[in-house]
Amino acid sequence: MANHQKDFLFVLIKSLSKSEKRQFKIFASRLETSSNTKFIELFNILDKSEVYDEKLILKSGVIQKVQLSNLKSYLYKQILVSIRLNIPSQNIRYQLREQMDFAVILYNKGLYKQSLKILDKTKQQALENDEKYMAYEIVEFEKLIESQYITRSIQGRADELVIQAKELNYRNTISSKLSNLSLQLYGIMLKTGYVKNDQEYKYIDDYFNRHISKLDESKFGFREKYWFYNANLWRSFLVQDFLASYKYAYKWVQLFYDNPNMIYLNPVFFLKGNHYFLESLYMLKYKSNFKKYLNLLEETIADPKFPVNDNIASLSFLYVYNNKLNLHILAGTFEESEYLIPEILEKLKIHSEHLDEHHEMLFFYKFASIYFGNEKYNECINYLDKIINNKNLTMREDLMCFARLLSLIAHYELGKDYYLENHLKSTYKFLLKMNDLHEVQKEIIKFLRNLNNFYPADIKNEFKKMHARFVELEKNTYEKRAFLYLDIISWLESKIENRKIADIIKEKAKLNNR
Repeated sequence: MANHQKDFLFVLIKSLSKSEKRQFKIFASRLETSSNTKFIELFNILDKSEVYDEKLILKSGVIQKVQLSNLKSYLYKQILVSIRLNIPSQNIRYQLREQMDFAVILYNKGLYKQSLKILDKTKQQALENDEKYMAYEIVEFEKLIESQYITRSIQGRADELVIQAKELNYRNTISSKLSNLSLQLYGIMLKTGYVKNDQEYKYIDDYFNRHISKLDESKFGFREKYWFYNANLWRSFLVQDFLASYKYAYKWVQLFYDNPNMIYLNPVFFLKGNHYFLESLYMLKYKSNFKKYLNLLEETIADPKFPVNDNIASLSFLYVYNNKLNLHILAGTFEESEYLIPEILEKLKIHSEHLDEHHEMLFFYKFASIYFGNEKYNECINYLDKIINNKNLTMREDLMCFARLLSLIAHYELGKDYYLENHLKSTYKFLLKMNDLHEVQKEIIKFLRNLNNFYPADIKNEFKKMHARFVELEKNTYEKRAFLYLDIISWLESKIENRKIADIIKEKAKLNNR
């Protein structure tokens, strides 16, 4: 997975495609400087290296240690310049910035009317594509030219620019407030997790309503609506209101499908919205809609008009394959999903520089869930051990917790009583240290600790008692999320009825076919 401690220049070079490397070498060959040979040589050394090794660079004899720092900075900048010169012309934001630069050049040469003509055309293009921050910057530049020079370009021009500036400033302020609120809610979730009681629920609700009380949704444009739905979605996630999550994630996704040009202009926002929408459908177990919108997402990504770059490719892989696994877990089709595992492992290697380690661990947990559903407990434990033994998942205590609990159940299924006893002790110690321990987790560990104390004839009755207890807990707003990580109820039903857990889940999926 991505290692952010790597040398920035080395990571940048390794991210270049073959065509980008070729373009850079053509670009670099035009630079007639005394250090030309050296920085190209440095590029070639790093391009051929598997890891960043300063000793290897110095060993080449071409570069001295005192030169290395400046040479790396120069090379880094030239690579970015080369990429900038070869950005596809259909990228509207680069087009707008380029036209803005042209207008500044004309202004500095005293060609004010020519500058204003470019600015007016660029402003219309910015407004058509909902680039209001750029449009506001253009209006401010137009005001500067009009106030300093008597152009007499349009009668009543001053009033027109003042009205435009006020309107754009208002809309940009709304977008900024809503994006701030969204980020603050996300920060709260990272810091304290989901709400655990009515008091925490009220705090989040009051906090949210205080920030949106004076906003008029009917006056929102595309960007304001986007941030409004975004903020509402994070509020819904925080308070574990799955229906509200579904509502605002759907609005987010539909906003893009109603404005298809925005899909291609803001592909990352589009992908994230679809991911949250599919997550909401998964939480509500809406299997038919889940499949429909996952297929629609794949079709949109496959559209030749959909932008392609390293970041978008990695996010597309992450969201599509995560949700392909979720669809199989939701439907109980564990056997049919196994083919995805080697495919995902291969793609993880390709996208390793662009994904955080916790995304890889999340995939491993889903692999383990699939193997558990197929009663392949050794394979299940193998992937859970990768999570349990990972020391870098401080931000994902929930994942670590459920990996340990599922591992305990897998060991129980294998009849490994000795390993089960040892794992119970270490898991119990881990749970005690957790800041976000739920009643479900406490009940699971308590039940598993007592399993060996029951007589064989009594075990089924104990399973029934625990089943009743968990059915009640699932009704609790603050506990139901835990059942999405670990379907303990279906497992207990499989033990009570002596059936495969896959069959239990398939049966439920058919009854709940929404």
